[in-house]
Amino acid sequence: MRVSKRGTGHGRHGHKTVALAAETGKQEAFRWPVRVYFEDTDAGGVVYHANYLRFMERARTEWLRALGFEQDYLREHFGVQFVVIAVNLRYRRAVRFNAELEVDVAVVECGRASLDFRQHIREAGQVVCEGEIRVACVGVVDFKPQPLPPEIVAELNR
Repeated sequence: MRVSKRGTGHGRHGHKTVALAAETGKQEAFRWPVRVYFEDTDAGGVVYHANYLRFMERARTEWLRALGFEQDYLREHFGVQFVVIAVNLRYRRAVRFNAELEVDVAVVECGRASLDFRQHIREAGQVVCEGEIRVACVGVVDFKPQPLPPEIVAELNR
């Protein structure tokens, strides 16, 4: 998946999209600290590749919480939840047990029913993993795409 830099034109399905984060300077990346536990490592003593996705997921959850939206609140009040629909990761270097990491979250595009994120995981300021993640907003009952709650869109446009 490539993160689009379309700006505020019309998206793939004719709906309006909003360019955010690094492309516009509107939002600074959210940062979340993560410590590497022994359970995060593989037999070689380095972080198992799939665990970088877990670290990124935690940071996105905390980003959403920092905006004032708990995931259970979204389910109960709006009947929606977010599901990951695309991931593109690049691993830069190995990370070992007990490392202190910082995971950032930046929204680069807000579609009608999706969000595109750019995320970096850093150790001592150096990027160890970077990713582009697309999440879709779906109904909790039918898992069909639903518009993003207007309250979230309003927060992103601040």
